[in-house]
Parts: sequence; C-alpha cells; structure tokens
Amino acid sequence: MPHDVSLIAILAAGFSLALIMGFAVTYLKMPPLVGYLLAGVLIGPATPGFVADIGLSMQLAELGVMLLMFGVGLHFSIGDLMSVKKIAIPGALFQMIVATVLGFLVANYWGWSLLGSIVFGLSLSVASTVVLLRALEDKGLLGTSNGKIAVGWLVVEDLVMVLALVLLPVLAELLQHDGINAASGNIDELLKPIGITLAKVTAFIVLMLVIGKRLLPKILWLVAKNGSRELFTLAVIASAIGIAFLAAKIFDVSFALGAFFAGMMLGESKLSQRAADESLPLRDAFAVLFFVSVGMLFDPQILWHEPLKLLIVIFIILIGKTLAAMALVLLFRYPLNTAATVGISLAQIGEFSFILAGMGLAMNLIPNEAYSLILAGAIISIALNSFLFDSISPLINWARKRSALARNLDQRMDPLALLPTSTQESLLTGQVVIVGQGRVGKRVLEKLKAEGVSCVVAEKDRSIVESLRKSGTPAVSGDASDPFVLIQAHIANAAIMVIASQDSIDISKMVETARTLNPKISIFIRARDSEAIEIYNKEGWGQSFTPEDELANRFSVEVLKELRRIP
Repeated sequence: MPHDVSLIAILAAGFSLALIMGFAVTYLKMPPLVGYLLAGVLIGPATPGFVADIGLSMQLAELGVMLLMFGVGLHFSIGDLMSVKKIAIPGALFQMIVATVLGFLVANYWGWSLLGSIVFGLSLSVASTVVLLRALEDKGLLGTSNGKIAVGWLVVEDLVMVLALVLLPVLAELLQHDGINAASGNIDELLKPIGITLAKVTAFIVLMLVIGKRLLPKILWLVAKNGSRELFTLAVIASAIGIAFLAAKIFDVSFALGAFFAGMMLGESKLSQRAADESLPLRDAFAVLFFVSVGMLFDPQILWHEPLKLLIVIFIILIGKTLAAMALVLLFRYPLNTAATVGISLAQIGEFSFILAGMGLAMNLIPNEAYSLILAGAIISIALNSFLFDSISPLINWARKRSALARNLDQRMDPLALLPTSTQESLLTGQVVIVGQGRVGKRVLEKLKAEGVSCVVAEKDRSIVESLRKSGTPAVSGDASDPFVLIQAHIANAAIMVIASQDSIDISKMVETARTLNPKISIFIRARDSEAIEIYNKEGWGQSFTPEDELANRFSVEVLKELRRIP
C-alpha cells in the first residue's frame, strides 16, 4: 500500500464486525452492545487473524468516551434527579458502597494493591447508562415511577464516578512517589495535590456554569439561525470535543468530565433536543468504536484460567448489587415490584466501569487480570440483563404464591397513591379527573382552576403529585390504566375525565374503568394524530383532539381576524 491505512483498517474491521456480531446477538435476545464487545475481542491481540492497531483504537475509544459523556450531559436533568432524590441519592450511595466493599475485599484477598482493590470495587459498583436506558425503554418503563427511580439512581452513580475519575490520577501520583508514606507525618503534604486538583476542577465547573451556560446556547442559536444543518451539527460536535480537549489541557480535567459539562451546558439551550438529534448518529458510531476498543483488551483465557474469580465477580454484580438495592428500596417502604425493577435494572456494569478500569490499567494500579475480569463481568451481566428483566413478574408471582412476606411486601401502598383523607368531599363530586400533567394537562388544570372547577389529577411522576398537593390540588400517584388509581381519584363521582397523557397505549383500560364505574361520565382524549382520532371515534371512547389540529384552528382564527382588519 502507498501509505499507512491502519486507521481505515480499524474503522472497516470494527464497524463491519460490530454490525455482524451486534445483529447476531439480537437473535439471542441480548443487547447489541454485547456484540460490539465481542467484535473487539475478534480483532484484538488475544485472538488469531487480523489484529487492529491498539494505539489508534485507544484514541478512537477516547473519542467515544467524550461523545458518550457528552450525550449523558445533554440528557442530564437536575429536575429528574430531584424528583426521586429521597430514594435515589441514599440508594445509589449505599449500593455503590456495598459493591465497592465486596470488590475491595476479594481483590485485597487476591493480593492486589490498596488503590487497585478500590478501583476494582468501584468498577463493579456502577451500572451502564446505555444498557439501563435502552432496557427501560424496551420494556416501556422509562416514564414510570420505577423507571424514574432507576434513572435518578444511575445519575447519582455517574456523578460519583465522575468525581472518582478526577481524583484517581492524583491518588495514583501520590502512590507512585510514595506520597502517602512521605506525608504520614504531615497531612498537608498529602492533601495539597488533592486540593489543587479539586481547585482546578472547581474553576472549570464555575467557568462552565457562569460563562459556558450563557455562551454555548447563544453560539448554538446563532449557528441555527444560519439555516445550515451541517454547520449546526459541526457546532455541536466541536463544542463537545473542543471543550473536552481544552478542559484536559488547561484544567487537567479528564476528557470525560469536560465533555459531560459541555453536554450539560448545551442542554440548557432551547435547541438541546435538536442538538441531541443531530449529534446522535456520530455519538452512536463512536460509542460502537468505544465498545469495540474495550473488547480488544479482553483476554478470553480468563474464562478458563480463573473461573472461580469470574464467578465471584458475577455474584457481586448480579446478586450483591441487586440485593443491596432491593433492601434499601424496601426499607423506604416501596412495593416489591419497584424494588425488583430498580435492583435488576442496575445489575450490570458498563461504560464507566471500562473507563475507570482502563485508567487503572494505564496507571498500573490493577493487573491485566483485573481488567479482563471486569470486562467479562460486563459482557455476561449485560447479556443476562434483558432475561432478568423478563423474569421480574414470574418471580414475583412465584414468591407471592409461596410466601406471606412477599405478599405483604408486594401489597405495600405508596402513600402518594392514596388520596389524602383530609380532601374535602365537595371537591370529589362532579369534579374533572385529569390524567397526566405534561404541557397539555398542566394548562388544562390551570384553565379549569381559574374558572373555579374542581379537579383531581392522576399522574405517574411522584414529584409532580407532591407539588400539586402542596398547592392544594387533590392528586394521586400511579398509572391511570390501573383501576385502583382512578378509584382513588373518585372517578365514580366525576363529571368528566380528561386524558391528557401522551401515552396512548392504555387508554382503552382507562376508558373501560371509567365507564364501568361511571357510565354517564364524559371523556376527552388527547390524540397523537388523525389516525388515533379515527380509532377513538370508532370505539366510541369520547371526544378527541390533536395538538396539531388545535394549533391549525388557532392559526386560522388569528389569520382571519388579521384579514378583517386589513382595509
């Protein structure tokens, strides 16, 4: 060949094999991510045949990390975290401590270093963002209260891992220079480098919050006004990679943290959804290369050379983490189904584990064996995760039939699912029951309350229910397709039910429950499109409207008004 084609070879082999393996594992009901990791194993040095350039693959992996973290930051929502903070913050910290301690103890027993054992334990404690979000989405759980708890839990884990990635290089440097021993008589010497690092990180965060939060959305808006889709995509990608690079060079912050904050700041823009959509193909492509590059470092021999160690790692990930999460969720008096959903959704490890373990390997804190164990644990736990999700209902049903304790735990009632006994009876007769408090539901509630109409809200998001109750509006938490929720909303005495929720899957169940308990009730439904309206009308469920039709009507009215004014 006339010139070096190592990069082209990696891209060609990586993408092609990732496609083949990712497609193949989906037939086994596994996430494509497992296939990407296996593709990396096939082009890595541990297997015969073509071997990709590891040096180049690591740089591509670094790009993948930046864009992965940029995507996490772009979708990071303080509001989502705050809505479940009472359970997500203590739960995530408790689960991480349990998993880290278990990993530390076994690694220490195997003779690994103190910091290496901590890195190993931390790597087993954090779940994969990609796997969890896709699993919840596939099962239709992302918008439920259980899904929100799991996502909030994951956000806390991610933030802890970001902090760990910042502090690890400092701690490693102290150990390399025998810093801990030298500073044993002078704690100032030990804390000084940590303080300098935290000061740099703080300066970067303040800079991003004060300047970046204002500047980046404005730049994005200016580029968007130009009308060029290519320039807009370029602005998004340049922001992610450029800020990550400058953060690393100027503030000694990791590429991952820099990209995460770039995503957070762009997330403040009204164009954040467009930024997410435009950058998604590139983010997905480099995420694939990241997982392929990780797979290249995996040594399959660990499967038969250290099967006992691998079983222990799998036990910590699947059993230790799940039981710790379930125990704490049950302690907060949530039902067994919520505990099982949260516990199993987090019973896997992924990208943060690879990033932390890769950093530990590069700094000689953990041996190659540890990295292979972590990667093998990730592949196996991710592969099993969808099967574990499918087993939640059968396992709970089995436990309920055989255990009084399981029945009691499963029948626990969320306090917010019960309408307060202090609610005035006058508000629960002839009222309007509003299902969902999105943009449409919120405006309907405001308009009706302004007219003095009594309303009761049924909403999945517990934080919204809490807020409504504080403002004096009767509200219940739960899925309105469950008859219990509509019963709590006193649907039998209601005059009208307004289904303002965007989720149209269970509308038939809501209508059936409402009509069974209150045959005379009037029902108004928010429809997604004209086809949905046709279905609702055919079934006789009630009057339905689409936001597009109402917007068109409003435009028509205003245009006609303006035409009448023109002489």
